Amino acid sequence: MVLLERVSTLVRANLNDLIDKAEHPEKMLKQVIQDMENQLLQVKTQVAIAIADQHVLEKKMQENRDLHAQWMRRAELALDKKDEALARSALERAMSCQSMADNFHQQVEDQKVQVENLKTALLKLDQKLGEARSKSDMLIAQHRRSRALGKATDAQAASGDQSGAAAFDRMKGKVQHAEAAARAKSELVTDNVEDRFAAMEKEEQIDRLLAELKAKRTGS
Repeated sequence: MVLLERVSTLVRANLNDLIDKAEHPEKMLKQVIQDMENQLLQVKTQVAIAIADQHVLEKKMQENRDLHAQWMRRAELALDKKDEALARSALERAMSCQSMADNFHQQVEDQKVQVENLKTALLKLDQKLGEARSKSDMLIAQHRRSRALGKATDAQAASGDQSGAAAFDRMKGKVQHAEAAARAKSELVTDNVEDRFAAMEKEEQIDRLLAELKAKRTGS
C-alpha cells in the first residue's frame, strides 16, 4: 500500500539528519510533525476500515458454512425420502457453499495480516511522532546554539584579522605623527617669542650703556 510506504519513510527518517540538512530547521521540523499527524490519522482510519472489512468477511464465511451445513441436512433428508436426485442437488449446493466458505476463509486470513501490518505501522508511527514531539524543542535549541556559536566564531576570527590590526597601527601612527607636528609648531612659536624679548632686552641694555657713556662724556 502507498500509505504504508509513506509511513515507513516517515518512521525511518532521522530527525537529526533532517535538522542538519534543512535550510529552515524549525519550519522543517514542524512540517515533519504535521505530516506524521496526518499520516497517523489516515492509518487509524485505514485500521478501522480494515477491521470492519475483516468482520464482514468473517460473517460471509460463517454464513456460507451455515448454508453448507443446511444443504447437507437437506441432502440427508432427501435420501431418507428416497429422492436421490434431490439429494444430489442438495449436495451440489452444499459443495458450492463450502467452496465459498473456503474462499472467504482465505480472504479473512489475508485481511488479518493486513490489519496487523496496519496496526504495527500505526504503533511505530505513533512512537515516532512522540519522539519527534519530545525532540523538537531540544533539536531547535541545539540548532540555535550551533548558529550562535558559528557567529561568535566568525566575529572572533574577524577581530583577530591581521589586516584590521595593521590598519589600526597605521591610524595610531598617523595620530602620533600629528601630535608630534603640533608640538613642534608650538615649540617654534615659543622660541620665536623668547628671541624677540631677548632682542628687546639687549637693545635696552645698549641704550642704557650709551646714555651712561654720554653722561660721563658731558661731565668731563
